[in-house]
Amino acid sequence: MKTKDISVKIIQFKWLIILTVILCTAFSAMQLSKLTIDADILSSLPDDDKHAVLLKQIGERFGGNRMGIIILETDNVYQTKVIEHIRTITDTVAKIDGITSVSSLSNIINIKGDENGIEVGRLVDEYQLPETSQDFDELRKNIADNDMYKGSIVSEDETSSLIVFTLDDRADVNTVARQVLDKSEALKIPEKLYFIGSPMLVTYIAELMKNDLVRLLPIAFVLIAIILYISFRSIKGVILPLLSAMIAILWTLGAMSLLGYSMSMISNNIPIILLAIGSAYTIHVVNRVNQLNSSGDDNAILSALSYVLVPVILAAVTTVIGFVSFVFGAYLEMIVDFGIFTALGTFIACLMAIFFVPAVLAVLPHSGKKDKAHKDEPGNVERGFLLPLHNLLIQSPKLILSLWLLLIILSLTGITFIQRSVDIQEYFKKGNPTREAERIMVEKFGGTKPVFVHFKGNMQDPEVLRTMMETSNYMEKSPDINTSMSVAKLIAEINLAITGNREVPEDMAMVEQMWFLLDGNEVMKRFVSEDLTEGIIISKFKSPDNQAKMTFAKYMDTFIKENSREDCQIQITGMPFVDITMDKSLINSQLGSISIAIIFVIIIVGLMLRSLINGLYASVPIVAAIIILFGVMGLTGISLNIATVLVASVALGIGIDYSIHIISHFNERYKSTGNLEEALKHTLLISGKAIIINVVSVSAGFLVLVFSEMVPLQYFGILIAISMVSSSLGAMTLLPAILIMIHKKKTLSRKQI
Repeated sequence: MKTKDISVKIIQFKWLIILTVILCTAFSAMQLSKLTIDADILSSLPDDDKHAVLLKQIGERFGGNRMGIIILETDNVYQTKVIEHIRTITDTVAKIDGITSVSSLSNIINIKGDENGIEVGRLVDEYQLPETSQDFDELRKNIADNDMYKGSIVSEDETSSLIVFTLDDRADVNTVARQVLDKSEALKIPEKLYFIGSPMLVTYIAELMKNDLVRLLPIAFVLIAIILYISFRSIKGVILPLLSAMIAILWTLGAMSLLGYSMSMISNNIPIILLAIGSAYTIHVVNRVNQLNSSGDDNAILSALSYVLVPVILAAVTTVIGFVSFVFGAYLEMIVDFGIFTALGTFIACLMAIFFVPAVLAVLPHSGKKDKAHKDEPGNVERGFLLPLHNLLIQSPKLILSLWLLLIILSLTGITFIQRSVDIQEYFKKGNPTREAERIMVEKFGGTKPVFVHFKGNMQDPEVLRTMMETSNYMEKSPDINTSMSVAKLIAEINLAITGNREVPEDMAMVEQMWFLLDGNEVMKRFVSEDLTEGIIISKFKSPDNQAKMTFAKYMDTFIKENSREDCQIQITGMPFVDITMDKSLINSQLGSISIAIIFVIIIVGLMLRSLINGLYASVPIVAAIIILFGVMGLTGISLNIATVLVASVALGIGIDYSIHIISHFNERYKSTGNLEEALKHTLLISGKAIIINVVSVSAGFLVLVFSEMVPLQYFGILIAISMVSSSLGAMTLLPAILIMIHKKKTLSRKQI
């Protein structure tokens, strides 16, 4: 079916289209109340990564690996009132549904022996808190003498203490963490409290996401509306682009809710991205209709659709490819979900631009008056920028190419300085309490990233327990491991109280007797499985540096290969190991998604324009824009992380639209006139103007993210805006310069023949 026939059908069934859109929009809006937010990275880990799988299994078998931490900071922890406050917080948190265990100075296990035998009790007697200096000296000594507690319960400077709690894997993280925050703060204790750990980070990020959506989306909406009004000088020029974008957002979020997906820290960007993209396609339609109206075309809508139908569809298809490319090579499921649903939203926005917007325009009365912005004489944008640009391109295409070449070389130099980061702490601004909590944990308690060493074997076998002790000792030689905890260490502590030697006894009967003393203690659930065939060592990793994580991984792999055996199988996992894989995936997914997107863009653009060469030409400006993007990241120190890794493919998907509109318009005009200069001038004055409106509105929409509470999203907005500006300039300068040089060469060849 020809584009003209499709255009006629759209106008013919305008009321059916409008009614269908209204009904679908109402249905989608009703689904939004069911849409949830899940900022948990653990739930997004893939099922084909051994470290991610083991991490999830440990969570299921040992009461949860979702550890939260409350840091109590004061002038000196060793005061009766402070310990009483620690006990109050501990008891309060323990009563919250979904908390499986709580450990603190007030309830932690203590093993001591005297002439009467062995006693397994608490480090602090809950019925008789320490009061005298002698009591506190004894408490200090007990902590200092215990390898598991030294530097992990009370900081060495005695100013901070930890309350560590674990969530059940089935518990709702946001609900439980929010209760921990509210109930702890409601106690109104005088000491300073900080909250850290996976559950708290997830909750903080989820709340920041909600705040960003509520605060930033309206700002972006108003900003784009102002730009559209300045550009079109008409209410229709404002309402239609924004309406089509809002419909695309509602349908996409409604689909997410209906299919059971949650908003993540990545998909949080979808509404603002669709607000920018959704308005972009409609801008081209409205601009073309206005241009034809001003020229006196009585069938402006039909004619405009015939012109823009293919370029708009082509632009949408290439943008969809850019987003779908995230499916290939992405490590986190949240990035895959982001790609799928943003692609869906882009497709919906395209449908709105080519079906709904023309249908609405056909229903609305046309005044017949020529708007100031639509008079035949050039406006400010045309006189001040587009016409001078046209003259420069015709006179000096080689100069344009040379300037772009220099810019690309400079950017390639910058690319060598790009750094990668997967540290979730970088999501928070400096001075944020979460970053302050992280600093305290790293400086005083050995970090926050959990490390688990998993053992499979008979947990009462002395040889297995000795291997656990050897593993702990080996781990603690690493500069990034402060201390570790395990059932083997508990057995060694009991043996110390009995024999004076901190080691696992060689006799299994002796181990079983010691085990009897520990049996029924709540802490045992964290260290061994119920059937006593599995056990874990729990530790924390200090450094956020990825090279340090890789060094530690190699260090531990060597030990595990040498000591793992059939009756004592050893595996290691934890967030440092997940971070290593995630870091590698940043490069792999980045290269993979961009390569796939560029190849498909060239092929599809080539097929739809019936020329592979045109596909290659259209890709040149966006490839240059992506090189500039990475160059800016390297030169400014913006790291490649789970948010900024999306930028290149998003920029490719959106930025290629500009090249498609320029090359489609130029080819159509050149074919009808045969005049190179006139074709370029017509292209710049119409499609070029629409691109400028598009770039300004899209960039403004993304720059709103600068006001986000999450740092990577601020960079995301800035980088997308830079990409839009560079890709639009590429489409309006680099691409025309290439086309001019090629056509001049063809003309010269014909003359010589």
